Amino acid sequence: MMDPETHTFGALLRQAVGVEPDGGRGKVLVLASNGHRDVSIGGGTKLSLLTRYGLAGVLTDARLHDFAQLQSHPFAAYCSAEVVRWGGDVITPYQANVPVVVAGVGVHPGQYVFADDSGAVVIPEPDIDAVLDGAAAVGKEEAAFRAQVEQERTTT
Repeated sequence: MMDPETHTFGALLRQAVGVEPDGGRGKVLVLASNGHRDVSIGGGTKLSLLTRYGLAGVLTDARLHDFAQLQSHPFAAYCSAEVVRWGGDVITPYQANVPVVVAGVGVHPGQYVFADDSGAVVIPEPDIDAVLDGAAAVGKEEAAFRAQVEQERTTT
């Protein structure tokens, strides 16, 4: 049996980011579904703790609930889909600060997560500079192409 005082979302969140408010500033909480991708791993009330600890977001391959409530929070939430039913009777918080697998991708504590409207990627720390440089180069190329298209549009 798991100790109900140790294996709670709040207890493991504090273990992951520290006990001080804003202790997780800029961090992303990565939650693995462990094969329960159709179950809610949290919602607006539970995940409101992310605001207290200053987290930038949550990333999971499971589902979340209370999207309307989640939109009022200052963090980003990435999941596989929304579901109405809570999942606490199916999935239980177990460990913090351990490697997990999310949608087939291994994620280690301390890795960088970049997410936008198109999706999310996990970037190993040794590769962060190269990935950021590459992303900046792609951004410049796309901006130059848009400018070229606009120039052609206005001259024809």
